[in-house]
Amino acid sequence: DNEEKILQHGGRHERYKIRVFCRIRPVNRNEAAQGGVIVVDKIDEFSVTIDTPRGQREFQFDKVFSAGASQEDLFHDTNLIQSTIDGYNVCIFAYGQTGSGKTFTMVGDKEQKNPGLMPRSFNAIFDIIRENSSKFDFKVSAYMLELYNDRLQDLFVSQAGEAHAQTQSHGQARRVEIKRNRKGVVFAQGAETKEASSAQELYALFQQACANRHISATMNVESSRSHLIVGIRVESKNLTNGSVSTGKLSLVDLAGSERAAKTGAKDHQLKQVMQDSLGGNAKTLMIVNISPSECNLDETLTSLYATRVKAITNNAQRNVESKEIAQLKEVIMKLKSGQSVEDVDV
Repeated sequence: DNEEKILQHGGRHERYKIRVFCRIRPVNRNEAAQGGVIVVDKIDEFSVTIDTPRGQREFQFDKVFSAGASQEDLFHDTNLIQSTIDGYNVCIFAYGQTGSGKTFTMVGDKEQKNPGLMPRSFNAIFDIIRENSSKFDFKVSAYMLELYNDRLQDLFVSQAGEAHAQTQSHGQARRVEIKRNRKGVVFAQGAETKEASSAQELYALFQQACANRHISATMNVESSRSHLIVGIRVESKNLTNGSVSTGKLSLVDLAGSERAAKTGAKDHQLKQVMQDSLGGNAKTLMIVNISPSECNLDETLTSLYATRVKAITNNAQRNVESKEIAQLKEVIMKLKSGQSVEDVDV
């Protein structure tokens, strides 16, 4: 049911649907020690089978990556960084049970010998910017958030620093809230954004954000309770005609899917965060990470069923505006700076 929609793209029609990849991780040490039976099998580029007590089930994907696939293979096939620079909203998120390899897929290993999609995306953005620097002016900025117990934490603000600021001012911590503007674009109000002029700077910001997470001490046990959301805005100004386009890349390392299932509807914040990625105008890629072993059979089935998201179709539009509109908006912003963000028709 890979339903597709045709959409306008600068007068050109483009088909776009939510793509879903499946990545099977290698058997881990614990499973191997228990003589873990492998129940998941990649049968071709697009299909996996899983042996269940009620017989074999087959699931279809846009692409299947077996345990032998490299980080480079996966990144190469995501193929969405150019779209961000072209002015689209793009979202790549990893889904699956705790320990299924989501963080490896998105971040990579601790030593960064095998960097994941996040650091690779940082590099790719600045590679493309370098190639186009004679024709465009670029500005890259980022915000990084953690959603923990249904509360959004700005990861550019350390909790210790935040606590100190509160005692100084006897004030409330700045709350980050997910808002929609009149165009339906979802943004994180109150989140600090920082500019980066190189992939190294962007990665340094990412490391700073990770150090401020609730989970930095025990990477795996705790990470299952916290979603990591990295938002990167790329603004490009065409030096020939002055038109400006803004793309946004959201990279999300979701909490363990078993938590999502058990907490039920509590994660309404997450739904909002994902809204401009899943609904409306984004090009979205979901990477379902699964364990191949029998001991994880139930969780793996739950994750595989989630791929029904493929039926959702998005209308991806470029966020482009002319120089005049951009200037007008600046004036409006200045006039209305006394009012809340929702009143400004950004």
